[in-house]
Amino acid sequence: MRRRLRDERGQAAVEFVAVLPFVMIAALVAWQLVLVGHVAWDAAGAARSGARAALVGRDAGRAARAALPPPLRSGTRVRSTVGGGVRVSVPIPLVVYRWQTPLQLTAAASLGR
Repeated sequence: MRRRLRDERGQAAVEFVAVLPFVMIAALVAWQLVLVGHVAWDAAGAARSGARAALVGRDAGRAARAALPPPLRSGTRVRSTVGGGVRVSVPIPLVVYRWQTPLQLTAAASLGR
């Protein structure tokens, strides 16, 4: 009986199953941070595109939305600021499909007049 209690076969499998949920959560958090960085980069590019369009007399909102990937266009708000600048607010998508977040990432650009 004592030998059976000291046998450690299968211990690694039990530890792996216990740690796996934490590893998955860490991976999802890391991927979400990458996604936020991507949205920040795209929002800044859209704001610059909108500011360029406003500078030459075109529709800044249309130019800013056209600069965004199609999944980010819905829910995006584009506002003109004083001095010909453009402020773009893009909703941050979540890694988990179909979940919505109330958070938005905002970028502004102005090419000066």
